[in-house]
Amino acid sequence: MLAAADIRIGGDRPWDVTVLNDETYPRVIAQGMLGVGETYMDGWWECEQLDEMICRAFRADFHRQIRPIKYLWFVLQARISNLQRQARAYQVGQEHYDLGQDLYRAMLDKRMIYSCAYWKNASTLDEAQEHKLDLVARKLRLEPGMKVLDIGCGWGGALSYLCERYGVSGTGITISQDQFDTATEVCKELPIEIRIQDYRELDERYDRIYSIGMFEHVGHKNYATYMEVVRRCLGPDGLFLLHTIGNKFSQARTDPWLTRYIFPNGMLPSPKQVASAAEGKLNIEDWHNFPQDYERTLMCWYQNFERAWPGLREKYGERFFRMWRYYLLACAGGFRAGGNQLWQVVFSRNGVPGGYLPSDIR
Repeated sequence: MLAAADIRIGGDRPWDVTVLNDETYPRVIAQGMLGVGETYMDGWWECEQLDEMICRAFRADFHRQIRPIKYLWFVLQARISNLQRQARAYQVGQEHYDLGQDLYRAMLDKRMIYSCAYWKNASTLDEAQEHKLDLVARKLRLEPGMKVLDIGCGWGGALSYLCERYGVSGTGITISQDQFDTATEVCKELPIEIRIQDYRELDERYDRIYSIGMFEHVGHKNYATYMEVVRRCLGPDGLFLLHTIGNKFSQARTDPWLTRYIFPNGMLPSPKQVASAAEGKLNIEDWHNFPQDYERTLMCWYQNFERAWPGLREKYGERFFRMWRYYLLACAGGFRAGGNQLWQVVFSRNGVPGGYLPSDIR
Protein backbone atom coordinates (compact mmCIF):
# COMPACT_ATOMS: atom_id res chain seq x y z
CA MET A 1 0.00 0.00 0.00
CA LEU A 2 2.84 2.40 0.76
CA ALA A 3 4.60 1.50 -2.48
CA ALA A 4 1.62 2.89 -4.39
CA ALA A 5 2.37 6.22 -2.70
CA ASP A 6 6.10 5.97 -3.55
CA ILE A 7 6.94 5.57 0.14
CA ARG A 8 9.55 2.96 1.05
CA ILE A 9 9.99 1.29 4.41
CA GLY A 10 13.69 1.57 5.19
CA GLY A 11 14.33 3.94 2.28
CA ASP A 12 16.70 6.89 2.37
CA ARG A 13 14.49 9.66 0.99
CA PRO A 14 13.09 12.27 3.42
CA TRP A 15 9.51 10.96 3.08
CA ASP A 16 10.43 7.29 3.53
CA VAL A 17 9.56 5.49 6.77
CA THR A 18 11.87 3.78 9.24
CA VAL A 19 10.04 1.15 11.30
CA LEU A 20 11.63 0.65 14.73
CA ASN A 21 9.13 -1.87 16.12
CA ASP A 22 7.66 -4.67 14.01
CA GLU A 23 4.49 -4.57 16.10
CA THR A 24 3.68 -1.44 14.07
CA TYR A 25 2.34 -3.52 11.18
CA PRO A 26 -0.39 -5.53 12.95
CA ARG A 27 -1.37 -2.51 15.01
CA VAL A 28 -1.85 -0.34 11.91
CA ILE A 29 -3.84 -3.05 10.15
CA ALA A 30 -6.03 -3.56 13.24
CA GLN A 31 -6.54 0.12 14.09
CA GLY A 32 -6.21 1.95 10.77
CA MET A 33 -5.26 5.63 10.92
CA LEU A 34 -5.69 5.61 14.69
CA GLY A 35 -2.90 3.03 14.81
CA VAL A 36 -0.73 5.05 12.44
CA GLY A 37 -0.88 8.07 14.73
CA GLU A 38 -0.56 6.17 17.99
CA THR A 39 2.45 4.14 16.86
CA TYR A 40 4.16 7.38 15.85
CA MET A 41 3.40 8.86 19.27
CA ASP A 42 4.88 5.72 20.84
CA GLY A 43 8.11 6.11 18.83
CA TRP A 44 7.61 2.90 16.84
CA TRP A 45 8.41 4.55 13.50
CA GLU A 46 10.14 7.67 12.22
CA CYS A 47 10.01 9.85 9.14
CA GLU A 48 12.22 12.86 8.43
CA GLN A 49 9.63 14.70 6.33
CA LEU A 50 6.38 13.61 7.91
CA ASP A 51 4.23 16.16 6.12
CA GLU A 52 5.36 14.96 2.67
CA MET A 53 4.89 11.32 3.63
CA ILE A 54 1.31 12.02 4.72
CA CYS A 55 0.70 14.02 1.54
CA ARG A 56 1.83 11.11 -0.65
CA ALA A 57 -0.17 8.61 1.40
CA PHE A 58 -3.30 10.75 1.09
CA ARG A 59 -2.93 11.05 -2.67
CA ALA A 60 -2.69 7.25 -2.90
CA ASP A 61 -5.80 6.82 -0.70
CA PHE A 62 -3.80 4.91 1.92
CA HIS A 63 -6.23 6.02 4.64
CA ARG A 64 -9.17 4.44 2.79
CA GLN A 65 -7.40 1.10 2.38
CA ILE A 66 -6.80 0.43 6.08
CA ARG A 67 -10.23 0.89 7.62
CA PRO A 68 -10.70 -1.89 10.18
CA ILE A 69 -14.07 -3.35 11.16
CA LYS A 70 -14.19 -1.23 14.32
CA TYR A 71 -14.16 1.89 12.09
CA LEU A 72 -17.73 0.99 11.09
CA TRP A 73 -18.82 1.37 14.73
CA PHE A 74 -16.90 4.66 14.91
CA VAL A 75 -18.98 5.98 11.99
CA LEU A 76 -22.25 4.35 13.07
CA GLN A 77 -21.99 5.94 16.50
CA ALA A 78 -21.80 9.39 14.88
CA ARG A 79 -24.80 8.65 12.66
CA ILE A 80 -26.94 7.42 15.54
CA SER A 81 -25.87 9.83 18.29
CA ASN A 82 -25.54 13.59 18.34
CA LEU A 83 -21.90 13.73 19.47
CA GLN A 84 -21.93 17.53 19.43
CA ARG A 85 -25.12 18.00 21.47
CA GLN A 86 -25.18 20.86 23.94
CA ALA A 87 -24.24 18.67 26.91
CA ARG A 88 -20.96 17.80 25.16
CA ALA A 89 -20.26 21.25 23.70
CA TYR A 90 -17.62 22.24 26.26
CA GLN A 91 -15.49 19.09 25.94
CA VAL A 92 -13.28 20.42 23.14
CA GLY A 93 -12.69 23.62 25.09
CA GLN A 94 -11.48 21.75 28.14
CA GLU A 95 -9.39 19.17 26.29
CA HIS A 96 -7.91 21.26 23.47
CA TYR A 97 -8.21 25.03 23.83
CA ASP A 98 -7.42 24.96 27.55
CA LEU A 99 -4.22 22.92 27.08
CA GLY A 100 -1.98 25.84 27.99
CA GLN A 101 -1.61 29.42 26.88
CA ASP A 102 2.19 29.05 26.80
CA LEU A 103 1.80 26.49 24.00
CA TYR A 104 -0.51 28.62 21.89
CA ARG A 105 1.39 31.86 22.46
CA ALA A 106 4.56 30.14 21.26
CA MET A 107 2.92 28.60 18.19
CA LEU A 108 0.55 31.29 16.90
CA ASP A 109 0.90 34.88 15.71
CA LYS A 110 0.94 37.85 18.06
CA ARG A 111 -2.87 38.07 18.06
CA MET A 112 -3.24 34.33 18.71
CA ILE A 113 -5.45 33.66 15.68
CA TYR A 114 -5.89 29.87 15.58
CA SER A 115 -7.20 29.47 12.03
CA CYS A 116 -5.96 29.65 8.44
CA ALA A 117 -4.11 32.85 7.50
CA TYR A 118 -4.43 34.61 4.12
CA TRP A 119 -1.04 34.79 2.46
CA LYS A 120 -1.76 37.05 -0.51
CA ASN A 121 0.80 39.90 -0.32
CA ALA A 122 1.99 38.65 3.10
CA SER A 123 5.48 37.45 4.06
CA THR A 124 5.07 36.71 7.77
CA LEU A 125 2.45 34.89 9.84
CA ASP A 126 1.51 38.13 11.64
CA GLU A 127 0.90 39.87 8.31
CA ALA A 128 -1.02 36.92 6.86
CA GLN A 129 -3.37 36.75 9.84
CA GLU A 130 -4.10 40.48 9.66
CA HIS A 131 -4.71 40.12 5.92
CA LYS A 132 -7.23 37.38 6.73
CA LEU A 133 -9.04 39.61 9.22
CA ASP A 134 -9.09 42.47 6.70
CA LEU A 135 -10.46 40.06 4.10
CA VAL A 136 -13.25 39.09 6.50
CA ALA A 137 -14.02 42.75 7.19
CA ARG A 138 -14.19 43.62 3.49
CA LYS A 139 -16.41 40.65 2.68
CA LEU A 140 -18.75 41.65 5.51
CA ARG A 141 -18.66 45.29 4.39
CA LEU A 142 -18.03 46.42 7.94
CA GLU A 143 -18.78 50.05 8.77
CA PRO A 144 -18.21 52.06 11.98
CA GLY A 145 -20.97 51.67 14.49
CA MET A 146 -22.05 48.20 13.37
CA LYS A 147 -22.78 45.60 16.02
CA VAL A 148 -21.07 42.27 15.25
CA LEU A 149 -21.15 38.75 16.66
CA ASP A 150 -18.12 36.45 16.69
CA ILE A 151 -19.23 32.81 17.12
CA GLY A 152 -16.17 31.09 18.56
CA CYS A 153 -14.07 34.17 19.35
CA GLY A 154 -10.90 32.36 20.44
CA TRP A 155 -8.56 34.50 22.52
CA GLY A 156 -10.19 37.72 21.29
CA GLY A 157 -7.68 38.61 18.59
CA ALA A 158 -10.10 38.90 15.70
CA LEU A 159 -12.82 40.84 17.50
CA SER A 160 -10.38 43.30 19.09
CA TYR A 161 -8.66 43.90 15.72
CA LEU A 162 -11.95 44.56 13.90
CA CYS A 163 -13.14 46.83 16.68
CA GLU A 164 -9.93 48.89 16.62
CA ARG A 165 -9.53 48.97 12.84
CA TYR A 166 -13.15 49.23 11.66
CA GLY A 167 -14.94 50.91 14.56
CA VAL A 168 -17.42 48.15 15.29
CA SER A 169 -18.70 46.88 18.64
CA GLY A 170 -19.98 43.47 19.51
CA THR A 171 -20.04 40.14 21.29
CA GLY A 172 -17.72 37.15 21.25
CA ILE A 173 -18.65 33.71 22.55
CA THR A 174 -16.41 30.75 23.38
CA ILE A 175 -16.66 27.40 25.16
CA SER A 176 -13.10 27.64 26.58
CA GLN A 177 -12.36 29.09 30.02
CA ASP A 178 -8.82 30.05 29.00
CA GLN A 179 -10.05 31.79 25.86
CA PHE A 180 -12.70 33.62 27.85
CA ASP A 181 -10.16 34.86 30.41
CA THR A 182 -7.69 36.01 27.76
CA ALA A 183 -10.28 37.57 25.45
CA THR A 184 -11.83 39.46 28.35
CA GLU A 185 -8.43 40.96 29.16
CA VAL A 186 -7.59 41.72 25.51
CA CYS A 187 -10.94 43.46 24.94
CA LYS A 188 -11.39 45.15 28.31
CA GLU A 189 -10.93 48.71 26.93
CA LEU A 190 -13.14 48.08 23.89
CA PRO A 191 -16.94 48.04 23.38
CA ILE A 192 -16.90 44.25 23.36
CA GLU A 193 -18.57 41.66 25.56
CA ILE A 194 -17.01 38.20 25.87
CA ARG A 195 -19.11 35.28 27.09
CA ILE A 196 -18.76 31.58 27.79
CA GLN A 197 -21.80 30.44 25.86
CA ASP A 198 -23.01 27.77 23.48
CA TYR A 199 -24.14 29.14 20.12
CA ARG A 200 -27.59 27.56 20.55
CA GLU A 201 -28.33 29.97 23.38
CA LEU A 202 -27.92 33.11 21.24
CA ASP A 203 -31.01 35.26 20.65
CA GLU A 204 -30.01 38.89 19.92
CA ARG A 205 -29.83 40.94 16.72
CA TYR A 206 -26.54 41.89 15.04
CA ASP A 207 -25.65 43.78 11.87
CA ARG A 208 -22.95 41.29 10.99
CA ILE A 209 -22.00 37.79 12.16
CA TYR A 210 -18.87 35.77 11.49
CA SER A 211 -17.43 32.48 12.66
CA ILE A 212 -13.78 31.63 12.08
CA GLY A 213 -12.61 28.06 12.69
CA MET A 214 -15.52 27.04 14.92
CA PHE A 215 -17.92 25.26 12.53
CA GLU A 216 -15.66 22.19 12.63
CA HIS A 217 -17.06 21.53 16.12
CA VAL A 218 -20.77 21.84 15.24
CA GLY A 219 -21.47 18.37 13.81
CA HIS A 220 -23.72 17.29 10.94
CA LYS A 221 -26.76 16.80 13.16
CA ASN A 222 -26.58 20.44 14.24
CA TYR A 223 -25.81 22.29 11.02
CA ALA A 224 -29.45 23.23 10.39
CA THR A 225 -29.84 24.46 13.98
CA TYR A 226 -26.66 26.51 13.61
CA MET A 227 -28.00 28.23 10.48
CA GLU A 228 -31.34 28.85 12.22
CA VAL A 229 -29.51 30.58 15.07
CA VAL A 230 -27.60 32.75 12.59
CA ARG A 231 -30.81 33.75 10.83
CA ARG A 232 -32.47 34.50 14.17
CA CYS A 233 -29.60 36.79 15.20
CA LEU A 234 -28.91 38.48 11.84
CA GLY A 235 -30.52 41.81 10.99
CA PRO A 236 -32.67 42.14 7.84
CA ASP A 237 -29.78 43.58 5.77
CA GLY A 238 -27.10 41.56 7.55
CA LEU A 239 -24.25 39.44 6.24
CA PHE A 240 -22.76 36.32 7.79
CA LEU A 241 -19.28 34.94 7.00
CA LEU A 242 -18.44 31.31 7.72
CA HIS A 243 -14.72 30.43 7.72
CA THR A 244 -14.24 26.67 8.01
CA ILE A 245 -12.18 23.68 6.95
CA GLY A 246 -14.23 21.56 4.58
CA ASN A 247 -14.36 18.03 3.23
CA LYS A 248 -14.97 16.93 -0.36
CA PHE A 249 -17.30 14.17 0.85
CA SER A 250 -20.27 14.12 3.23
CA GLN A 251 -19.24 12.18 6.32
CA ALA A 252 -20.36 11.80 9.92
CA ARG A 253 -16.88 11.64 11.54
CA THR A 254 -13.40 12.94 10.87
CA ASP A 255 -10.09 11.09 11.26
CA PRO A 256 -10.29 8.82 14.37
CA TRP A 257 -6.82 9.82 15.60
CA LEU A 258 -7.66 13.54 15.42
CA THR A 259 -10.95 12.86 17.20
CA ARG A 260 -9.26 11.02 20.08
CA TYR A 261 -6.19 13.18 20.61
CA ILE A 262 -6.81 16.67 19.20
CA PHE A 263 -10.43 17.69 18.54
CA PRO A 264 -12.96 15.52 20.40
CA ASN A 265 -16.26 15.27 18.51
CA GLY A 266 -14.88 17.26 15.58
CA MET A 267 -15.96 16.76 11.98
CA LEU A 268 -15.55 18.55 8.65
CA PRO A 269 -18.58 19.63 6.63
CA SER A 270 -19.06 18.99 2.92
CA PRO A 271 -20.42 21.55 0.42
CA LYS A 272 -23.66 19.59 0.30
CA GLN A 273 -24.06 19.65 4.09
CA VAL A 274 -23.43 23.40 4.31
CA ALA A 275 -25.80 24.23 1.45
CA SER A 276 -28.53 21.92 2.76
CA ALA A 277 -28.32 23.43 6.25
CA ALA A 278 -28.63 26.96 4.83
CA GLU A 279 -31.48 26.12 2.45
CA GLY A 280 -34.58 28.15 3.23
CA LYS A 281 -32.75 30.11 5.93
CA LEU A 282 -29.87 32.06 4.33
CA ASN A 283 -28.78 33.07 0.82
CA ILE A 284 -25.30 32.00 -0.31
CA GLU A 285 -23.61 35.06 -1.84
CA ASP A 286 -20.01 33.88 -2.25
CA TRP A 287 -17.91 30.73 -1.76
CA HIS A 288 -14.12 31.18 -1.62
CA ASN A 289 -11.73 28.20 -1.33
CA PHE A 290 -8.01 28.68 -0.55
CA PRO A 291 -6.64 25.44 1.01
CA GLN A 292 -3.04 26.13 -0.03
CA ASP A 293 -2.95 28.96 2.52
CA TYR A 294 -3.68 26.52 5.34
CA GLU A 295 -0.75 24.30 4.42
CA ARG A 296 1.56 27.31 4.72
CA THR A 297 -0.10 28.40 7.98
CA LEU A 298 0.33 24.95 9.53
CA MET A 299 3.99 24.79 8.54
CA CYS A 300 4.55 28.17 10.22
CA TRP A 301 2.85 26.91 13.37
CA TYR A 302 5.00 23.79 13.32
CA GLN A 303 8.22 25.79 12.91
CA ASN A 304 7.22 28.06 15.80
CA PHE A 305 6.39 25.02 17.93
CA GLU A 306 9.75 23.37 17.17
CA ARG A 307 11.66 26.53 18.07
CA ALA A 308 9.76 26.93 21.32
CA TRP A 309 9.91 23.27 22.36
CA PRO A 310 13.02 23.49 24.61
CA GLY A 311 11.05 25.82 26.88
CA LEU A 312 7.92 23.63 26.76
CA ARG A 313 9.49 20.17 27.08
CA GLU A 314 9.49 19.89 30.86
CA LYS A 315 5.77 20.72 31.15
CA TYR A 316 4.41 18.70 28.22
CA GLY A 317 6.79 15.74 27.74
CA GLU A 318 8.11 13.80 24.76
CA ARG A 319 4.91 11.92 23.89
CA PHE A 320 3.02 15.21 23.66
CA PHE A 321 5.75 16.55 21.36
CA ARG A 322 5.32 13.61 19.00
CA MET A 323 1.52 13.94 19.17
CA TRP A 324 1.57 17.67 18.39
CA ARG A 325 4.16 17.22 15.66
CA TYR A 326 2.04 14.52 14.03
CA TYR A 327 -1.07 16.73 14.30
CA LEU A 328 0.45 19.78 12.63
CA LEU A 329 2.43 17.97 9.92
CA ALA A 330 -0.29 15.45 9.08
CA CYS A 331 -2.79 18.29 8.64
CA ALA A 332 -0.31 20.21 6.47
CA GLY A 333 0.20 17.09 4.35
CA GLY A 334 -3.55 16.64 4.02
CA PHE A 335 -4.00 20.16 2.68
CA ARG A 336 -1.03 19.75 0.34
CA ALA A 337 -2.58 16.59 -1.06
CA GLY A 338 -5.87 18.36 -1.78
CA GLY A 339 -7.75 16.21 0.71
CA ASN A 340 -9.03 19.17 2.73
CA GLN A 341 -10.57 22.48 1.71
CA LEU A 342 -10.60 25.90 3.38
CA TRP A 343 -13.72 27.93 2.77
CA GLN A 344 -15.01 31.39 3.44
CA VAL A 345 -18.72 31.40 2.62
CA VAL A 346 -20.68 34.64 2.72
CA PHE A 347 -24.43 34.48 3.40
CA SER A 348 -27.11 37.14 3.50
CA ARG A 349 -30.42 36.99 5.31
CA ASN A 350 -32.54 38.28 2.45
CA GLY A 351 -30.18 38.89 -0.47
CA VAL A 352 -28.00 41.94 -1.20
CA PRO A 353 -29.54 44.93 -3.02
CA GLY A 354 -27.61 45.43 -6.24
CA GLY A 355 -25.84 42.10 -5.83
CA TYR A 356 -22.73 40.93 -4.01
CA LEU A 357 -19.50 41.38 -6.00
CA PRO A 358 -16.66 39.40 -4.36
CA SER A 359 -14.11 39.63 -7.20
CA ASP A 360 -12.99 43.11 -6.14
CA ILE A 361 -12.54 41.99 -2.52
CA ARG A 362 -10.06 39.13 -2.90
